[in-house]
Amino acid sequence: MAERLPLTLRAYRLLMSAATPVASMVLSYRLRKGKEHAVRLPERRGEANIPRPAGRLIWFHGASVGEMNAIFPLIERVRAQNLNVLVTSGTVTSAGVAEKRLPPDVIHQFSPVDLPQFAARFLDHWKPDLGLFVESDLWPSMIMAASERNVPLILINGRLSERSFNRWRMIPRTVGALLRRFDLCLAQSTDDGARYAGLGAPRISTTGNLKLDVPAPAADADKLAALQDVLGTRPVITAASTHPGEETEIVDAHRRLKHSFPGLLTIIAPRHPERGQGIAEIAKVAGLTAVLRSQDQLPRASTDIYVADTLGELGLFYRVAPIVFVGGSLVSHGGQNPIEAIKLGAAVLHGPHVANFAEIYAALDEAGGAELVTDAGKLAVRIGAWLKDTEARKAVTEKAAKSMDTLTGALERTLAALDPYLMEFRLDRRADNA
Repeated sequence: MAERLPLTLRAYRLLMSAATPVASMVLSYRLRKGKEHAVRLPERRGEANIPRPAGRLIWFHGASVGEMNAIFPLIERVRAQNLNVLVTSGTVTSAGVAEKRLPPDVIHQFSPVDLPQFAARFLDHWKPDLGLFVESDLWPSMIMAASERNVPLILINGRLSERSFNRWRMIPRTVGALLRRFDLCLAQSTDDGARYAGLGAPRISTTGNLKLDVPAPAADADKLAALQDVLGTRPVITAASTHPGEETEIVDAHRRLKHSFPGLLTIIAPRHPERGQGIAEIAKVAGLTAVLRSQDQLPRASTDIYVADTLGELGLFYRVAPIVFVGGSLVSHGGQNPIEAIKLGAAVLHGPHVANFAEIYAALDEAGGAELVTDAGKLAVRIGAWLKDTEARKAVTEKAAKSMDTLTGALERTLAALDPYLMEFRLDRRADNA
């Protein structure tokens, strides 16, 4: 007998159903702000203009770029078993990454707005045989609708910060009713697993963080050669995935260092590329020269700040910078993933706000494989020390690589946990072909 929905979820469903007429206005507003894709807007209403492929369909859902990047290797391994794959995400940037990196036979759709009618339309068209939700992007209407259609749901790479846990446990019956609709919860860490268990999730297994098993990001060879050619022997640092409030500190650190290190170039790659022009203005106010990559410009000899306001090119900027500051950590965002920079041999600096990747940063800091800075002054001091002392910088990168060896393996453990489900689908396919 199906679990009766708590009053909060029944109320949510009624309110969201009533809000359906407003959805078009909200989507139109988001479209004007550049947060929706004009041609693909119907997907946000659960509408599809391509047919469902024949056979078993495995559905991956991740909120944005970070989640998408984490599951690409897993998608490839599932697709290699001759199973159809559908991937959904909710942001324009994630759709751009999917277009570049997904195999041509993997379907990408924007996830529908979480209205019951839209969720039903999406599920009735695609009829997924298994739903894999990445990290903690849990939308009630979609989860309830999938459960009612007997779609097995599994949470993969599950992450739940202490802050989110404290917020969610204020409505324990609501969250518990959603989590109990998942067959399995594959948590990144024992702490994440304990938090999910405390909220009522059944069948929890700790599989590790898929983001640690992601290969180093690629870089276009011609673009890399062009950038290396104009940089020559200039000292270069990269500030990656930065958030509002951090660029001011980074620009200030550059200003403090530029006279001690002639020709110093700081590359700033904001988490949200549309902020590029504003970052250039910050540099200008500080008396520094800046150019934007989105305007097809390469840094000139006089350029202080190169604003890398493009998508999918971090692999390029990590390869030209021996020192990387990983953003989202000087402000209360929770930090961004340092692994890609480490895999490309960069020495990593970060701020104190790293709750999103607490286990990773704790291992790095304890091993001496990364260093914590708290403001522009300390950022400048550490960058200056590493620019002067290449041996010290090399020691940091070696310790970082060694500490990462103890944290990898999440991809294989996740596949092992999914295998009973995938095996059933493989057997069904063989029976159909017999």
